Order: sequence, then structure tokens, then C-alpha cells
Amino acid sequence: QVQLVESGGGLVQPGGSLKLSCKVSENIFNFNSVGWYRQAPGKERDFVASINVGGRTDYAESVKGRFAISRDSAKNTVYLQMDRLQPEDTAVYYCRANILSRNSWGQGTQVKVSK
Repeated sequence: QVQLVESGGGLVQPGGSLKLSCKVSENIFNFNSVGWYRQAPGKERDFVASINVGGRTDYAESVKGRFAISRDSAKNTVYLQMDRLQPEDTAVYYCRANILSRNSWGQGTQVKVSK
């Protein structure tokens, strides 16, 4: 039903930047929030950032000051600008749309930070 497609991942050096995109198959204001999560090999999927229907943003402590979430409602797209990337940011990044108790997930996009 609800489809989300992430893009923008890749390989960057420490200190570099990437901008991820999450294209949603319907109006993003249909959801309470749209957010980004990440999962490194052998670890749990962790919260990164979110934006709710009113525009309020939230960030994991580890990315505050480095990452910024934004949206373009006309394109049904949510972005994650990632600056000053570090090796510990390496993970598959997933987009999630939430309403009530229902969550929809994308397939993920790989981010690797390495020299």
C-alpha cells in the first residue's frame, strides 16, 4: 500500500557529506511523522531523525549539529542532509512513515564512510 523509496547513499570519506531522499507514494501529511533510522551490521536499527506533520523535528544525540531533516511536500519527499560524516555513521539508512500504530518502511540505502 504505502511505498517508500530511499536514494542518495554511497561511499564518502570522513568529513564528507551526503543527502538522502525518501520518496513516499502518497501525501506525507497523511502521516503523523516521517523519519530516518539506520542499522549497522550486527546492531539494532536505531532512530536518527524525524519530522512530524506540524514540522517539528527530532534528532538522535549522536547526529545533532551534523544532520538535518527536511521535506518537500509537493514532491512527497523527505530529505536527510548529512554533514561531517564519520565512520560510525556507516549503516543502511531506512525511511519510515508512521500513522497510529502502523509503520511503513523503505528498502534502505547504504551509507559507507571510509578512507
